[in-house]
Amino acid sequence: MHFQSLSVAALSLLALTFASPVDKRLTLSAYAPFNAICPSTPLVRPATSLSSSEAAYIFARKPKAKQGLAAWLTKTNSGFKTSSLPTVGFTSSGGGLRALLETAGVIQSFDSRDSNVGTSGVFQGLTYESGLSGGGWFLSSFAGNNWPTVTSLKTGLWEQAFMDSVLLPSVLLTQDVVDYSLVADDIVSKQAAGYPVTIVDPYGRLLSYQLLYGFDGGVADRLSGITSNSNFTSHNVPYPIITALGVATYQGQCYPTQNATQYEFHPYEFGSWDAGVSAFTQTEYLGSHLTNGQPTVPGVCTVNYDNLGYVLGTSSDVFDAGCAIIPAVNNTASLPQTLEALVAQAHAPATQDTYAIYPNPFHGYARSTLVSSELELNLADGGESNQNNPIWPFIQPERNVDVLIVNDNSADTTDNFPDGTEIHTTYLRAQQVGLSKMPFIPDVPVFVSEGLNKRATFFGCNETGTTLMIFLPNVAYSYPSGQPTARLQYNTADTDGMIANGVLIGTQNGDANWPFCLACGIM
Repeated sequence: MHFQSLSVAALSLLALTFASPVDKRLTLSAYAPFNAICPSTPLVRPATSLSSSEAAYIFARKPKAKQGLAAWLTKTNSGFKTSSLPTVGFTSSGGGLRALLETAGVIQSFDSRDSNVGTSGVFQGLTYESGLSGGGWFLSSFAGNNWPTVTSLKTGLWEQAFMDSVLLPSVLLTQDVVDYSLVADDIVSKQAAGYPVTIVDPYGRLLSYQLLYGFDGGVADRLSGITSNSNFTSHNVPYPIITALGVATYQGQCYPTQNATQYEFHPYEFGSWDAGVSAFTQTEYLGSHLTNGQPTVPGVCTVNYDNLGYVLGTSSDVFDAGCAIIPAVNNTASLPQTLEALVAQAHAPATQDTYAIYPNPFHGYARSTLVSSELELNLADGGESNQNNPIWPFIQPERNVDVLIVNDNSADTTDNFPDGTEIHTTYLRAQQVGLSKMPFIPDVPVFVSEGLNKRATFFGCNETGTTLMIFLPNVAYSYPSGQPTARLQYNTADTDGMIANGVLIGTQNGDANWPFCLACGIM
């Protein structure tokens, strides 16, 4: 944390705060946010450019990505000229554990540390990577654990965790897989510290038990803490971004609409490029009470709010659909009710419990006209606006992404496969707001009739000024990969089979010509 000098009055206030009985209670849990001295750097900035921190990371990452991409291109065909190479990103869609596992296979097929196939080495050439919902689960597990190999995560964490699945109430309430009292203490401690607790808190805590190493399901892991991971500090990995949607509850909405504000979480910043917000704040100080970009109480900020489990739970929060109070009952047949029972240990159930709540860092900020009068932001699953691929961050003109590999594991069809709905909706929305980097995407009837949902497809090849998109849909090559999004438990054979199928998505079922085709598209 970056503590800077403060006035005597502010220091006195902090001293009183830190000495309070609440803080004594917080020593029981590393989950609860707490007060800290604000940094000297601005807490809020306009969304007119990349942050200096992200720009510095990309500046240092680019030479390594260029080296990795050049090595793969040369391996694929020695005739490729590698003096000038594009900036390449990768996106992973929502779709629960189905999305996590298929994405894991694709990344394994791209990672030269973890596979020896024609596409091995593409990962080393990536500059950016994004995920939402289930794709955000993968990215959080990958980045939060310092980017180990997929094989390492599979055998060391996921196989057992997905078989034990603490998100099944019948497991959580009847088996000794997690310490229920620890999770309850986390929830109560956050509320006691004066911060809002919702269903996303226990949800994120239980997800973390499956996705993160460490005591109490990686309770101490923070999104801003990723900046200390060795692979990040060495710029060996793509810059990670997780997305979520704003819900305009202040306008009577219960659920994100197609034009919902797209928010980004990354290690340095949280915010949105969208008109009506158009601002970013420092991730480390999420949870701070700000007015017009300044601490409401001079010098006093919040840290520890950016718990990584809470962020990945935010991106996958689908509990807002009912727009009603969820009964607080330990019910072996209902995950929402069981989660609400944990929340009820902190406060009485409320409608707002279905959202992820963040104290609004853009309160009173003139540029953020849509939310400037709101004290809190309510966020939900990043794919609920039928834009289930986290493409939005990379079609902003401020990010110079030339090529984007879009791994779509959405459940658009009755058998849980993508049909182009999500990427087409993003195209329509981009057209509405004038984001010209999004290439033309055909509508669903054309998408399906031409079989674009069954194979890799390149969009934007002949469109000047757009980002080339390489669409990689979920296809059941070796395993029935159209598993329901709501499926929360996989045995070891299922986990391994899903990931192996993802490898085949990445290699297009082992097509010997695909690596050269992919390389040509990237170039």
